[in-house]
Amino acid sequence: MSAQLVIGLSAVIVSADCEQPYVLVTRRDGDEAALPFGPFDPIGHRTFELGLRGWVAEQTGFDLGYVEQLYTFGDKGRETPGARLADAATSSRVISVSYLALAQERAEIDTSFDARWRSWYTFFPWEDHRRGRPELIDSEIAPRLVSWAAGNSGRLDRARVAFGLGEENPWVEERVLERYELLYEAGLVHECARDAGLECAEPGFGQPMASDHRRILATAMGRLRGKVKYRPVVFELTPQRFTLSSLQGVMEALLGLPLHKQNFRRALERADLVEGTGAMETSTGGRPAELYRFKRELVRRKVVSGVATPAVRRDA
Repeated sequence: MSAQLVIGLSAVIVSADCEQPYVLVTRRDGDEAALPFGPFDPIGHRTFELGLRGWVAEQTGFDLGYVEQLYTFGDKGRETPGARLADAATSSRVISVSYLALAQERAEIDTSFDARWRSWYTFFPWEDHRRGRPELIDSEIAPRLVSWAAGNSGRLDRARVAFGLGEENPWVEERVLERYELLYEAGLVHECARDAGLECAEPGFGQPMASDHRRILATAMGRLRGKVKYRPVVFELTPQRFTLSSLQGVMEALLGLPLHKQNFRRALERADLVEGTGAMETSTGGRPAELYRFKRELVRRKVVSGVATPAVRRDA
């Protein structure tokens, strides 16, 4: 019997402030969080992107702004029953075309929609190093990975590189997907047991998501963490006017790392990406801070680099 091919569209919608990076999630049958997604209609949808925008609006009431294609996921058996796009009675194969969308404001979601903003560190608690290396890594994750890799040097090397185990292996923030897939392979996330039809005996680090949506989110996190350094996409997540402290806070939230304040500001000045507006921010109750703007007109004239992240204090 030939399998029916179904094309799905999924969106990782990200917003951020000085406190957290957020992702907009929905709920399906059951309690698992899911990314907004739906099937592509080859007759009704003129393009994939327009189809995606329609599904997001229908499921969340949110109108997408900046959007870029992320990746295409097509692993066999990637859908869980509660999030199935195609008729379970047919032997269908679902290919998911995923998109990354950035929002300058975390718009309030109407309660009529079963959707809400969640910190992406809810799903990936080991990725937030802003206040130091999470204890979870060395007390829980590393011992289990070492036990899983016992007698297999290749597995052990992958674990050391991915999670920065040992002084010779620095933490590389872009390796989000590599770390998640390693935990999945080692049976340390709920999705692994669920996909095998088993009960998860391990703690199941991080909140699970429907189907392979946590893998899609991990891909988006790694992409965005890398891209903010070579393209000015962070300004798609900031208000039109912002303080330098709030800009640094957004960058730190996305990267999950602390940045050196003075060096960060010197790098901004050298890049000539922002300029002062002369207006001051006084609502914080502290010392007034000047509001800046992104020189968006630069993008229309030339290729512009991203925001540098100098002197990141990386923990061992």
